[in-house]
Amino acid sequence: MRAVVQRASRASVVIGGTTTATIGPGLVVLIGIRSSDTARDVKWLTEKIIHLRIFEDPEGKMNISLADMGGEMLIVSQFTLYGDCRKGRRPGFSSAAPPDIAEPLYDLFVEEVGKKGLRAATGTFQAAMQVELVNDGPVTLILDSEKMF
Repeated sequence: MRAVVQRASRASVVIGGTTTATIGPGLVVLIGIRSSDTARDVKWLTEKIIHLRIFEDPEGKMNISLADMGGEMLIVSQFTLYGDCRKGRRPGFSSAAPPDIAEPLYDLFVEEVGKKGLRAATGTFQAAMQVELVNDGPVTLILDSEKMF
């Protein structure tokens, strides 16, 4: 699994002109799932993201995690994170998991975040969405479970 994690002061998802999800201070997490991902990848990524110390403490140092601050997470499925742009001009997506594999793992990720006591707002799987956010910092990180196992 691959994730782009952005610290946000606020964020939302708009589908068809209607706002379907919003968060206040917290994280926007774009999730890409590859065909070989399993529940192990989901659990590793969940733990890693919610415990990343990327929010500032009173001294201005990144020392507080989402779990510590009780922030919110906006989770959006994004198969394009597995876009391969090495050849030609059109990305290839052969590494991205097909929907029948990706959607259950996406749902499991959302469920795992909720089990940790954090509010998880979501996009809609396979929908065309506009994701709006105010990136706080800016802070943006890329995590990949493939590099951890």
